[in-house]
Amino acid sequence: MDKAGGYGIQALGGMLVEYVHGDFLNVVGFPLNHFCKTLDTLFNSPPDSPAHKIQREDSDETWPLVNSLSKCAENGELEPADPGEREGEPAGDGTSVGGASAGSGVQEQNVTGPESSASGSACSCNREDFPHRVVELMDGFKASKALFTACKLNVFDVLSDSKELSAKEVAKRIKASEEGSTRLLDACVSLGLLERRTHEEDGGLVYSNTEEASRFLVAGGPLSLHGYILHCNELVWPLFTHLECAVREGANQYERAFGKKSEDLFQDAYYKKEEVKLRFMNAMHSIAKVTAKDLATAFDLSMFKTVCDVGGCTGAMAYEFTQVYPNMSITVFDLPQVITMNSRFQAKEPNDRVTFVAGDFFKDPLPKAELYILARILHDWSLEKVHQLLDKLSKECSPGSGVLVCEILLGEDRRGPSRAFLQSLSMTEGAQRSASQYTLLLGQHGFTQTHVKHTNNLLDAMLFLKE
Repeated sequence: MDKAGGYGIQALGGMLVEYVHGDFLNVVGFPLNHFCKTLDTLFNSPPDSPAHKIQREDSDETWPLVNSLSKCAENGELEPADPGEREGEPAGDGTSVGGASAGSGVQEQNVTGPESSASGSACSCNREDFPHRVVELMDGFKASKALFTACKLNVFDVLSDSKELSAKEVAKRIKASEEGSTRLLDACVSLGLLERRTHEEDGGLVYSNTEEASRFLVAGGPLSLHGYILHCNELVWPLFTHLECAVREGANQYERAFGKKSEDLFQDAYYKKEEVKLRFMNAMHSIAKVTAKDLATAFDLSMFKTVCDVGGCTGAMAYEFTQVYPNMSITVFDLPQVITMNSRFQAKEPNDRVTFVAGDFFKDPLPKAELYILARILHDWSLEKVHQLLDKLSKECSPGSGVLVCEILLGEDRRGPSRAFLQSLSMTEGAQRSASQYTLLLGQHGFTQTHVKHTNNLLDAMLFLKE
C-alpha cells in the first residue's frame, strides 16, 4: 500500500506478518540492536582500547541504561524472531509479530529501553509506573473534537471524491486555512482515520481516507456514522461541557447549554427548525443503519410476519429487517412531523413491505403486529412513562406475540460497557439497565424473556414473548 514496512507492522497489518527475517526494530524504523552493540563497544570496551579513552568522566550516570540495553542485546532479548517461529510469537522486543502491542510506536518503546522479553527477564528501564491510560483519557476529548470537526468540515467526503489530496487542496475545498487544515489532517492520521504518504512526482505530502473512514465517516456511505457524529458535536458536546453542574445538581443541562428547557429543545428538534430536525433524524438513521443487520440476525424472527417498529424514525431498521426476512412486513410508527420527512431517507429501491403510520406512541393506538421493536426507546424515558408504554403494548399483544428490545445492556455487575455509563451522564429522565433489570421490568407486564444477545455493536438485543 506504498507504506513503509514499519507502519504496517505497527498497525493491523502486523497480523499478516508470519515472521521477521532480520532485525524487527530495524524494520520498524530504528536499528536498536546495532545501536546497543555500538554503545556496548564504546562504554564497555577494555580500558586500553581507543573507544574507552573517548568516554567522558561525567558520563557515569548513563552507564546503567547502556549496560541494560547492551545486556538485553547480548541475551537475544531484542533479536528478531526466527523464520520458524509460530505466527503471534513474541518478536525480539517483547511485542507480538501479529501486531498486538507494536502499535505504540518505536520511539515510545525505546526511549527508556526495551520492554520485558517473552521469557520474563526484564530490563530495568521499562515504565510500568507511567499512567498511560490516564493520559489517554486526558486527551480523549481532543480526539473526539478532532473527529467531529473533520466530519463537520466534510474532510472525509472531500478525500473520498479525490482519493488523494495535499493539505493545500483540502484546505481550499473545505474553505479553511492551510495551516489549520494541515494540523487537522495530521491529527486524523495520528488517530488512524487518514493515511499520509509522500507523492512520487513532486515529493509533497498527500492524504487519503483509511478503509474505516471510507466505510463509516463519508456522509453518503451505506454504513455512515456521519449524521450521528454531527449530532454529538451539536447536541451532546455542549451538554458535556456542563458535566460538573450536571453531577452537582443531578439534572440535565439543556437550559445552560442551549438557553431552553429540555422539553422545549425536544419540541424544537421535532416541530420547529427543519435543520435541527433533520440533524436528529440523520443521527437516528446512522445508528439504525450500522446496527440493524446485527439486531435482525440476533435471533430467528421468521415466525413473526407482521412487525411494528415503534419510534422507527426513517425506517432504516425496517428496511434491513425486510432484507433478512422476505416474508416480513413492517409498519414504522413515529410522530407526524417525522413521517412527513422520511422520504428523504427511504431506500432507492421501492419496498412495499415497509409502511409508515403517524402517531404518538404514548397517546395514540399502536398498529397491530405480531412483533414490536423497541430500539433505543426504553432508556430515554422516566420509569412512569416506560410502564405506560409497556402497559399499552401488553394490551395490544396476544399470547405468543413478541417484543424485541434493542438497547445497550449493562453487565449484571454494573461494570460495563463504558458507553452506557457515559451516555447516562447526559442526565436524561431515563436509565441504562442490565438484562435482568429489563426482564424484571417487562415481566411486570406479562412478557417473558426468551433470548439475550450481546452483539458487539452499538446496541444489544433481547426477545420477550407475551405469556
